[in-house]
This record gives sequence, C-alpha cells and structure tokens, in this order.
Amino acid sequence: MDKNFRIRVLCGFALFFAALLMMYTFDGIPFKIFFGVFAIVSGFELLSFFKKKVSFLNIVLALLEIAFLIFSSIFVTRIDVVQVWYIIFGVCGYDIFAYLCGKAIGGKIIKKSRPFPYISKNKTWEGTVLGLVLSVSLVAILMLALRRTDYIYLACGPLALIGDLFESFLKRQFKIKDSNEIVIKNKFFEKLELVVGGSEGHGGFLDRIDSAAFTMTLLLLFSIL
Repeated sequence: MDKNFRIRVLCGFALFFAALLMMYTFDGIPFKIFFGVFAIVSGFELLSFFKKKVSFLNIVLALLEIAFLIFSSIFVTRIDVVQVWYIIFGVCGYDIFAYLCGKAIGGKIIKKSRPFPYISKNKTWEGTVLGLVLSVSLVAILMLALRRTDYIYLACGPLALIGDLFESFLKRQFKIKDSNEIVIKNKFFEKLELVVGGSEGHGGFLDRIDSAAFTMTLLLLFSIL
C-alpha cells in the first residue's frame, strides 16, 4: 500500500466522521456551516485555476462549477436528513467502490479498460460499472429499510460519475493535475494539507465535493420541475 493511498483512506475516514458528527445537528447551524465552508474553499480552489490558464471556455466551465457549488448549498437547506443520507450513500458509495474495484480488478476482466481515456484516464470499466451498481444498490437498500419511495435518489451514483468527469475535464482544460495544486501553496491553506490530500498531492476540497455539488444541483432542478 503506497503512501498516497494510505493518506487518501485516512482523509476519507476523517471527513466521513466529521460529516457524521455534523449530521446529528443537520437541522441546526453547524451542518450548514460545515457544507458552506467546503463550498467556499472549493470556490477558492477553482478560482486559483486561472493562475495557470485563462480562456473563454475555461471561464464558462468555471462559472458552471461555481453555479453547482451555489445551488448545492441551496439544496442542502431544502431537504431532510434522510435525503442527505441518500446522497452520501449514492455519491460517496460510487466514489469509494469505483476506486476500490478499479484498484482491485481494473483491466483484469476487460483489457485496455479505459472508458474515458481523454477525460479521466485512470478510470476503468470494472471500477466504473461496479461503482455504479453498488452505489445504486446502497441507496435502494436504504430506501427499502426506511420504507420510503424517493426514487429520484437512485440517480445519485450515475450523477456522481458525471460530476466527477466534469471536474476532470475542467482540470484538463486548465492543465491542473489536482485541485489543491495551487491553493495548497498558500500559507493560509497549508495547515489544511492533510485534509485536502496530504503532501503526495491528490485531490483537494473541490475533489471532495464536486460530484456531490453536481448531483445536488441536478436534484434541485428535478425537485423544482
């Protein structure tokens, strides 16, 4: 197990337990602050991309990402705690299972297993498909256990994949490897290095929230319609 993977796992568990703690105060201020801080810092990371490259397309893509962060924050204020769990199971379930399954069997069943070679070359067919199946299954099991029929939340896993691909495309356009690549060099943020991915340089706050922000924006639009 390499250092990067260990850091990623530790960060994932730390953020999960932090989110779990906030869930107990979901109807109060702390959860909104927790999500809001993530959205704001993600916005700073996004704006820092312009230090690398500026173009009309990049501005449009960045505005879309900012819109996702804003609308997802609005969506959080409109839903109940059970619906938040659907999102956590769907979005985080996809991210975790796709990563683990891709690491374990990626390329072993389907040779040259790269479904998105020009956007996210590390994704594999095995990881992607199993991530989607297992994330949808998790949400369905939770729904059955609670005897609720919020079927739209079964789309959380697939929407998380699209959101992840959008951010990967965004980083490619800006020629950024990791969303914390620039921000982490700022003295104000360097203390948060472990939270956003450690010294090995992966991810960032935007990577932690991009899929959820995209998913919640689409769910918000569906709920309005």
